[in-house]
Amino acid sequence: MEEHKKHRQASGNGTWNSNGSIAMNGSASSKANGHSAKTLRLDKDCEYERELRRLQVELVKLQEWIRHEGLRVVVLFEGRDAAGKGGAIKRIAESLNPRVCRIVALATPTEREKTQWFFQRYVAHLPAAGEMVLFDRSWYNRAGVEHVMGFCTEREYLEFMQSCPEFERMLVRSGIVLIKYWFSVSDEEQERRFQARMDKPTKRWKLSPMDLESRKHWADYSRAKDEMFAVTDTRQVPWFVVNAESKKKARLNVIRHLLSMIPYRDLTPQPLKLPPIMKSRYVRPPMDEQNFVPEMYR
Repeated sequence: MEEHKKHRQASGNGTWNSNGSIAMNGSASSKANGHSAKTLRLDKDCEYERELRRLQVELVKLQEWIRHEGLRVVVLFEGRDAAGKGGAIKRIAESLNPRVCRIVALATPTEREKTQWFFQRYVAHLPAAGEMVLFDRSWYNRAGVEHVMGFCTEREYLEFMQSCPEFERMLVRSGIVLIKYWFSVSDEEQERRFQARMDKPTKRWKLSPMDLESRKHWADYSRAKDEMFAVTDTRQVPWFVVNAESKKKARLNVIRHLLSMIPYRDLTPQPLKLPPIMKSRYVRPPMDEQNFVPEMYR
């Protein structure tokens, strides 16, 4: 893999209980069935879909804790093209309330946005109390694609490198929980995924001319990433590198790590009893007065 190994292993503030949940200050936080904190071998010790469902149940518990405590959580997903960021984000968000967990994937800045303070368009998407925001790429575009492809000046790049650590410390001081993930993938695996996207019409839209151009600048991107880490991998807001050679393993690992970063308790509401439908003498209009979607599949 192109990423150097010196960065810290993923570890968080919470403690996994023997049942697979997170402990708050050493106390049990959930009664969900799970596994111990030992390393699990996919398809031998656990099955992917079952483990994903288990972790998604824990994500729902985390969501309820975030809402109950009024936490503000920001998670950044960065990495190589086709490293699996979008798939991981999808698996995190698909079981959560979109009013609590939002995905932000900003397009190229408009002409107006280009005249603003660089961080301004990202600040507009920061969470309010009881929300978690997942950034599918973030302000680190400036240190990556903008720097490598010449979309920003050298002065703008250097200003970002100086300002970014202080900007993130400011977010943390304001009470925001900021977590940064870098998805690491080898050039061989990226090549295979690019080819798979070209071969499948349903995935071809994921490839842009910029993605293809980036293949010519692999070493430049590696250098930009290393320089970025040297400045922004701080004690207050560290980077966590995700080995993304296997998409399924990467998804499980990043979800489990995210759960470990925010200690939470199980606040799942008790099952509700459905009341009977109260029928009345109201006569509804004829069904043939409505427009129905043709039932082409039966």
